[in-house]
Amino acid sequence: MTKVIMHGCNGKMGQVISGLIKEDEQLTLVAGIDPYQGITNPYPVFSTIAECNVEADVIIDFASAAAVDGLLDYCVERKIPCVLCTTGLSEESLQKVKEASKQVAILKSANMSLGINTLLKLLKEAAAVLAPAGFDIEIVEKHHNLKVDAPSGTALALADSINEELGHEYEYVYDRSNKREKRRKKEMGIMAVRGGTIVGDHDVIFAGTDEVITFSHTAYSKAVFGKGAVQAAKYLAKKPAGLYDMSHVIKDTVKPQ
Repeated sequence: MTKVIMHGCNGKMGQVISGLIKEDEQLTLVAGIDPYQGITNPYPVFSTIAECNVEADVIIDFASAAAVDGLLDYCVERKIPCVLCTTGLSEESLQKVKEASKQVAILKSANMSLGINTLLKLLKEAAAVLAPAGFDIEIVEKHHNLKVDAPSGTALALADSINEELGHEYEYVYDRSNKREKRRKKEMGIMAVRGGTIVGDHDVIFAGTDEVITFSHTAYSKAVFGKGAVQAAKYLAKKPAGLYDMSHVIKDTVKPQ
């Protein structure tokens, strides 16, 4: 049985994952971390990761960017692998993730869903064909009105996947309101929409002359992210130090027919 600590256990995603682990025969939730103590859980909950003295095989993180540095220090000190799902990390924190991964297994993903991670691969293939043919590339992402970071980590991951395929030649543009100029060929617009209870909606648009191709992904519940995180935790437990992502999980768990 793989023992899991849920970092951010009393947030919406933390509660979703707690429920999924409860029904999973391979995992057991041994502790939670959350400064908010207003929810009763069937496992001990600590206000900070530093207070946690419970042994575990892996940590799943869905907390806040401000808590990530302390989490990484804890994982390195105790040699506990971590599925890092928090987005909106600073450049300093991203560098710390890379340094920590030299000493302990870290799986970092802006989006845990199987669909999004398959889309990342498809976008590379599309960009290789369509960008040289003169297609403009735009990304529109929509989320609920409580999401604090914009654009979403998933939108940036989609953009990065395309840009990597195209030799990192494209510049990201987040706001065109202060410009009075023609759209440049090698720019990629990323627009964020916030409203209501939208779980997550991403459109990647390839706009060419007389035709438009759109790749769309819609999440209808947070369960799609939770299921991916649980799958990633099973994969990462007891893995050697290194920086992993969901492509490793998919390769390991999705077998060819």
